[in-house]
Formats: sequence, structure tokens, C-alpha cells
Amino acid sequence: MASTGEVGCLGENYYEAILKSMLSVGYKIPEKNILISSGPLKSKMTLLNPVKELKEKGFNIYCTRGTSNFFHENGVETTVVHWPDDDRKPNIAEMIKEHKFDLVINVPKNLSKTELDKDYVIRRMAIDFNIPLLTNARLAAAFIRAFLRYGVDDLNIKAWNEY
Repeated sequence: MASTGEVGCLGENYYEAILKSMLSVGYKIPEKNILISSGPLKSKMTLLNPVKELKEKGFNIYCTRGTSNFFHENGVETTVVHWPDDDRKPNIAEMIKEHKFDLVINVPKNLSKTELDKDYVIRRMAIDFNIPLLTNARLAAAFIRAFLRYGVDDLNIKAWNEY
């Protein structure tokens, strides 16, 4: 899955502009529970500090095993959830069906068929159950930092010439 369009928004700074753009295309600010399957090491590193900030703000972070292990090794406690094709609980598919997540971050680890198939199920279910989905670690990190800094009431609407 990939974006088929773009939206541009202005803000007083980068994070305000990011938040405005995400909200303008229908994303919601997560309230409590976030699922992360962060893919390759580079993506895990990109998400590490934003996830630490989420934990400091009281968010519950659920991760696939590899992502959870990485965060744990770097001082961030998360809850392990199992792949949709795994019978163990807690299971990602069941939790998505029960609307347990406010945001799903799913970055493919590689382009192997097995990996893409597993990730596809998560992404497809997030879309089918109307849960905001991000598949890019840099955008996810920016969105997290934006909504941790600003709420909807903090965003001002201004004319072009006011920026």
C-alpha cells in the first residue's frame, strides 16, 4: 500500500504542519494503545525516542516480538503481541477486530514474500477496521512527536499571509 496523493499544510513549525496534514486526511490522534511492528533496524532506531516519549505520556505500546525485544534492550517496556497467523494470545488480528489499537505502525522488514504477506494482513485489517495506519518510520516518528506536542485545540487556522 502506498499513498496516492499529497496534502500540504502550513504551521508555525514542522510538527504543527505535520499534525495539520495528518488530521486533514482523516487521521485521529491516538488516545491510549499503539501497535508497532517496526521492521528493519534503521526503522527501529528512528522510532526509539518517539516511543520513549509515548511511554512517558502513558501510552500502551504493543509490539511484535522483534520490535519489543529491541525496545526492551533500549529501556522501553512494551507488550508482545503475536502475528495474525499465530494461535498464541494476545493476537494482533483479534485485537484489531476488537478495536484495541488507536494507531497501527507497520513497517515491512524486507521484501520477502513471507514478510510482505504477514504485514499485508495487519495493514489490510487496520484499514478494514478503520484504524489509522502508518507504514513509514520517519512519518510515524514525526506524527508521534507532533501529537505529543499539540492537541487539536492548539492548532490555529490562519490565512497564507499570516505565516
